[in-house]
Amino acid sequence: MRRKLGLSLFASLLLSSFALADEIAITDVEGTYSNKSLNSATNEVKQSINIGFANTTGSSETLNLNAKYDISFITDGYGSKPLKFMFDTTAFMSENAGVKNYEEYTANLDLEQYISDTWLIYTSVNWLRNEFTNYDNKLSMGAGLGNELFNDGTHSFKFKLGLGYNIEEFSNAQAKNEFGSINEYIEYNNKVSDTSKLYIKLGASQNMDDVSNDYEFVTVLGLNVSVSDKLSLSIEEEIRYDGLPPVGFDKTDTKTVVRLGYNF
Repeated sequence: MRRKLGLSLFASLLLSSFALADEIAITDVEGTYSNKSLNSATNEVKQSINIGFANTTGSSETLNLNAKYDISFITDGYGSKPLKFMFDTTAFMSENAGVKNYEEYTANLDLEQYISDTWLIYTSVNWLRNEFTNYDNKLSMGAGLGNELFNDGTHSFKFKLGLGYNIEEFSNAQAKNEFGSINEYIEYNNKVSDTSKLYIKLGASQNMDDVSNDYEFVTVLGLNVSVSDKLSLSIEEEIRYDGLPPVGFDKTDTKTVVRLGYNF
């Protein structure tokens, strides 16, 4: 029932946003598996604070509050090509009868250096803590190569491929896990109008020591609508599949997230 309510809320807000406006990391999928693209260098610092609600299913079924802060800026890097710095952090919290039943924190630090008009190299550090999915600490450090295959100003498509080193520490007695991974990322953006953007993000990661069993896929469908120069509304539906989850936890988890953001 909670799952149906979450999807119904997402669908209703998605349709209403298309009707009212002319123009997605919960988990930052792109931050986890790669980084975000850019077109020109600028020293302008962009920041936003976002507050909203999230519905989760799978290992934990809750309706919780969430908050996100992010900052980014672009400057001249190697060979005067654009270099982008990005950082974001999120928090999800829920209580039932005064007892905490969901708590998650994430932090993502990313650098992206363009080496041509479309090719780039990236590096990233990503951290997660969620004892309700058995992760006391989940740390991933990665680097790789990417390319923006198509961008006509309305539609854009890009991919990224890299390698990562992962450390997983669990809340129960399960042994600490360290492994190298192959990371892939694909993103499609559709600028529906001057004030709204629809996006689809697909991320994947495979443990190089056990590719056939230990792998993870994440899909995010999102819509971002500019309400004004300073305010924006974002709606995301995330589905995460873990082929080898922590012992005793579900392979599939979902999040339906609605946030109101203040940009400055």
